[in-house]
Amino acid sequence: MNIKSSKELVEEANQQIKTLSPEEVKSLEKKGEVTLIDVRDIRELWKEGTLKNSIHIPRGMLEFWLDPQSSYFQEKKMSKVKNIVLFCALGFRSALATKALRDMGFKNVANAKGGFDALKNVGIEVVQKEKK
Repeated sequence: MNIKSSKELVEEANQQIKTLSPEEVKSLEKKGEVTLIDVRDIRELWKEGTLKNSIHIPRGMLEFWLDPQSSYFQEKKMSKVKNIVLFCALGFRSALATKALRDMGFKNVANAKGGFDALKNVGIEVVQKEKK
């Protein structure tokens, strides 16, 4: 069986999506012009924290939580959404997630190049995520 590798899928996604540099994301975040969505697993957030004012939507639930026709739709999360910038640890999962949202019809959606690590390194504030 010949399957595409995850690397190939990410490369294809990156050709079809908008990617913003960490500096661009920081500028938009400072102006309040962006909704940051962290698609990492909850255990990553507990261990490393997340970006202040970001919304956590696990990668596996993204399409369902943002689809008004889904029984999992999170209306509260959608009411605050502006321009969406997705991030994960390094930008690979969020590239696939960005492509999925583009495929759903979202227009103002982009991926953060370098992910959480890069955004943290340009000075976007990190906050701890408490276990509930």
